[in-house]
Amino acid sequence: MSYIKVFLFIICFTVLTPVTSLASTFDSDYIRAFAKDYLESKISPPEGGKTTITIANIDSRIIIKPCQRALKANIPENYSGRNVNVKITCDDPAPWKMFIPAKIENTFAVVVATTTIEKNTLLTESNINVEYIASNKIRGKKLSDMDAVLGSKTKKRVAKGRAINSNYVCLVCKGDTVTIIAKSEHFMIKTRGTALSDGNVNQQIKVRNIRSGKIITPKVSAINQVTIHL
Repeated sequence: MSYIKVFLFIICFTVLTPVTSLASTFDSDYIRAFAKDYLESKISPPEGGKTTITIANIDSRIIIKPCQRALKANIPENYSGRNVNVKITCDDPAPWKMFIPAKIENTFAVVVATTTIEKNTLLTESNINVEYIASNKIRGKKLSDMDAVLGSKTKKRVAKGRAINSNYVCLVCKGDTVTIIAKSEHFMIKTRGTALSDGNVNQQIKVRNIRSGKIITPKVSAINQVTIHL
């Protein structure tokens, strides 16, 4: 008889014990990591770039309640900008939610000045490098291939750490002596000319042929080189 009483006591204790004893508890580090993992699963890096996600600290005064069910995360479908609030929810019978601010920053590989570069300075490996820069700090058409700009000259002063865009440099600068390549399907000839305007790759500029004095409009094809197709 005593065994039956013990068995009934165990059954009653199990039934009467609050279900919340099975709930999971979370600290702020877990919640922040949970929010970051969610964002990383939802946001793809831009083509040719990287995405950095920074989760804000949670106020130490906030009490994070236990939750019997798996936490859920969500963000607005049409969010824009670099800042977003991640909604963390617990769908318990006594539900709760909290919002975690996050910063999303897209960076791109661009050519930057490693020192202050004065106007009309040749770009070399000693004064430029490729670094990842936030998209909001890039002005104009970004240049990501360092080899493509080595040997070109600056058209204006460039501060240290600033991204170098196509408006800052010229592969062919006004007054430069250039090689003119005139070619067709069957032959190619070369001559010399003087650039009458600035230009970068595939830009059309005015060039005076030194031998004939004739002004032509070839396209920039390389450093101090222009090409015209006959």
